[in-house]
Amino acid sequence: MRWMVTGAAGMLGADLTALLAGEGEDVAALSRRDLDLCDPSAVREAVRTAKPDVVVNCAAWTAVDEAETREREALAVNGDAVRPLAAACAGHGVTLVHLSTDYVFDGTARTPYAEDEPVNPVNAYGRTKAAGERAVLRHGGYVVRTAWLYGAHGPNFARTMIRLAAGGDPVHVVDDQHGQPTWTADLAAQIVRLVRASPAPGVYHGTNAGQTTWYGYAREIFRLLGADPDRVRPTSSRDFPARPGAPRTAFSGTRHGEGRG
Repeated sequence: MRWMVTGAAGMLGADLTALLAGEGEDVAALSRRDLDLCDPSAVREAVRTAKPDVVVNCAAWTAVDEAETREREALAVNGDAVRPLAAACAGHGVTLVHLSTDYVFDGTARTPYAEDEPVNPVNAYGRTKAAGERAVLRHGGYVVRTAWLYGAHGPNFARTMIRLAAGGDPVHVVDDQHGQPTWTADLAAQIVRLVRASPAPGVYHGTNAGQTTWYGYAREIFRLLGADPDRVRPTSSRDFPARPGAPRTAFSGTRHGEGRG
């Protein structure tokens, strides 16, 4: 099986590429430098010439706060660029797996969201990712929603907490947003299993088990590092960050079912 991974320089893309290469799979790893997803003709040519069996689109605009003031630019990557990619894959009989986010939900639920629950994003980032989902589903691809990613490559919350734990000052972290921290290496393995199982195309949730808040997550990181968890102080989304940012969902836990076609 020949794979093509876009966004291959990111946290998930790097782990997925390493996993596939380690298993002896034929994988073309494309970073933003290798392929501009916002260039439809380049996208069509890449799919045509690479002749992959599977494309996994890990490329995305992930700056959630910046998307509030630059939604058009975020939409160009997360929504508009996905349409020609999905069409090219469908036209060549290529399986497309597109990564999405729990932020497509509004966060008002109190139990984990199932794959078939309606989306209702409350911020620009969520709206742009929902647009990408629609494009993929229209062309019969897979949407894999994930959440709170951390990994060995690139910046993430866990890496920030590791840096702050090395200091001595209190660290204030919000305690009113609930979600599922997800290790990118685990998600990469989930994606490979999904493709090899070849279930019906549609929406699937891919996260690690369990739920916590950013505050609880930070305390656990400090504990594992041998730092004092009590240095982590709870605060509310209303009080943090100090500068205006994107609205955040209060609850974004997801339930893994049989997928939604």
